[in-house]
Amino acid sequence: MKKIKTFIVDSFREVRYKVTWPTYKSLQDSALLVLLASVIFAIVIGLVDLAFRNAMSWFYNIF
Repeated sequence: MKKIKTFIVDSFREVRYKVTWPTYKSLQDSALLVLLASVIFAIVIGLVDLAFRNAMSWFYNIF
């Protein structure tokens, strides 16, 4: 039981005194970057899906 208590106390101290938390502005910038990358990735996947669907439709309508 003592090991668990030591672990919890040490974890709390590390989070409180050793972890460098991002600023609010940095957090906003990171969130915006993730959102933008997700939208771009979704558009690319959508275009690939559309091209593949059209290619398969064309291929099966010919044969």
